[in-house]
Amino acid sequence: MDIFQFALEKEKYSEQYYRDLARSTNHAGLRNILTMLADEEVKHYHVVERMKAEAPERISDTPIVAHAREIFEKIRGSSRKFSFNITEVDLYRKARDIEQASKDFYLEQAQKADDPRQKEVFSKLAAEEDKHLFIMENLVSFVSRPETFLENAEMFHHDDYVGGVF
Repeated sequence: MDIFQFALEKEKYSEQYYRDLARSTNHAGLRNILTMLADEEVKHYHVVERMKAEAPERISDTPIVAHAREIFEKIRGSSRKFSFNITEVDLYRKARDIEQASKDFYLEQAQKADDPRQKEVFSKLAAEEDKHLFIMENLVSFVSRPETFLENAEMFHHDDYVGGVF
């Protein structure tokens, strides 16, 4: 299998995984975050598709971390108590691990690429996956310990993610 086909399948799998998670949660805010992540994976799929076809590609910065932060702020302001079962926490951990693997994959491809344009696109895809990883790490923290997450949310102190990586 060629590297582009592998990347396409990876993005498609991630999109479907996030859509499945979004359908399984009963919290609108979390569903919104998961749907945003799925939509981002679709964008990545199209980037890889165009790169495979050797069409010029530019990746624009996405405000996904800022949007996720807004949702967590709304959750923080609500009086709703949260409790998650271990299965749900494990599903979010798996999503976090998928994002880590995607980031690592794109970084590796950027290092291997001879074409400077491909190197740049793979590097930017890795940076986007890093944003997703950051969100999923915070989501895992939230569902693992919802009572303390909202008081100590690291997400609200990570200004380096606001405004994008590139």
